[in-house]
Amino acid sequence: MNQRAMIAATAAAVMSLSMVSAPAAAQEKEKCFGIAKAGQNDCANLSGTHSCAGQAKVDMGADEWKFTPKGTCKQMGGLSADEARAKAKG
Repeated sequence: MNQRAMIAATAAAVMSLSMVSAPAAAQEKEKCFGIAKAGQNDCANLSGTHSCAGQAKVDMGADEWKFTPKGTCKQMGGLSADEARAKAKG
């Protein structure tokens, strides 16, 4: 392969990679409270009874959360952090 063909092939490969969409993990996410199953929360809860993922004791605990794609929490019946705090107080 001559040098020009190699440069053209490399340029085409670079351009095609830049057109690939971002992976799902790179999408914007938000904390969604009240949707995590027992043992499937993403991190510490609001009440402070634990500080790690996978430690939720009950399904759908209002103070437990999971990351969801931004804008989908309400569709799943979840709460924002402020709503979860208000529910915990009341």
